[in-house]
Amino acid sequence: MTAPDRPVVIAAIQVAPSPPGTADDPHAHVEAAIRVIQASGLRSEVGALGTTLEGDADAVWATLRAAHEAMLAAGATSGISHVTIATVHRTMDSLTAKFR
Repeated sequence: MTAPDRPVVIAAIQVAPSPPGTADDPHAHVEAAIRVIQASGLRSEVGALGTTLEGDADAVWATLRAAHEAMLAAGATSGISHVTIATVHRTMDSLTAKFR
């Protein structure tokens, strides 16, 4: 795998809405954030404890904000987003391929 010519942003976000969902859909507010990330067009991977995304810095930052706001718009009365961000000359695949 070749490194990108310019740095990319790789970010992980875990949204923690309160409540996490509704009686009918216990994870509805979390899933609203995931849908925003998936619709962004950025490379992303949903994991058990968060979602990782990769791309241009402006697009990643905008998507992180939109994901946080989506959990609130979906009906959460409050929420915390835990975010980890790296600016690197690597890709998500280059960081994980050895372990897959």
